[in-house]
Amino acid sequence: MKLLDTIHKRKSATITAILMILLLLLIFFFGLKYMDPPIESGIAVNFGTSNVGSGNIQPTKPVKTEVKPEVKKEETIPEEVVEEKIEEVVPDGAPAEDVLTSESEESIKIKKAEAEKKKLEEAEREAKVEADKIAKEKADAERKAQEEADRIKKEQEDKKRQLDAMMGGLNTADGTSGGEGDDTISGDKGNKNGDPNASGYYGNGGSGGGGDYQLGSRRPINKPKPAYECNEEGLVIVTIEVDRSGKVIKAIAGTKGSTNTADCLLSKAKEAALKTKWQADSNAGVKQIGIIKYRFSLSN
Repeated sequence: MKLLDTIHKRKSATITAILMILLLLLIFFFGLKYMDPPIESGIAVNFGTSNVGSGNIQPTKPVKTEVKPEVKKEETIPEEVVEEKIEEVVPDGAPAEDVLTSESEESIKIKKAEAEKKKLEEAEREAKVEADKIAKEKADAERKAQEEADRIKKEQEDKKRQLDAMMGGLNTADGTSGGEGDDTISGDKGNKNGDPNASGYYGNGGSGGGGDYQLGSRRPINKPKPAYECNEEGLVIVTIEVDRSGKVIKAIAGTKGSTNTADCLLSKAKEAALKTKWQADSNAGVKQIGIIKYRFSLSN
């Protein structure tokens, strides 16, 4: 049996059986005993010849029962009391104010005062709500105007910074001119008769293949000149991408502003741009964009 499948269950069943047997034996020997009911006995009744009687002496002869005349009780019929309703007669010409005595003149005044007070409180509440609404709208408008002004200012600063980076320090966006030269003193080193796009600072001036290098605040360390092997002249602008170490990783020759896009000029300008080495800048972007301008001239 599943009920006695363990030793603990079997022990419990044995103990329970023993306790039940002991309980039955105790009830059998020491339980309540049955007691016989008392012997039944009758009630003594006085002897008599009628259902009524009076006195304390038992007569020896039969006594004739005295018949008492029955007294009829008169039924009392309650009289109905009719209450007369007296209706109050109001004269035809009496005003309504005299009839409605529950509302006195004082109570009417109190009600009017309460109504006026409630109306005044409602007007004050509406005025406060309207004032709060106007103040909130004004604050929202001022906040939006300030946010718009900040946004425009930030956009202008970003544009100025980008323009300064594109100009490469040659001429900043706020109109201040940058300097150029190999000296420690600020200024624009060169010759009045020279080429503004040339890289040389010495001599009497003239046209050549020197470049104009623009990469923000970074300056070129190595500036190789392009080889000049064709019968073409003009300005070739090369857009470059420079990494943080100063290496040119990409060059596109003949971009906007170029005056001659002959293949022989573009290829030589691209080769020179890729060989150019710039100052390293760990704070610069992964790819910083700049330009190099090469001016090719047939004159000696």
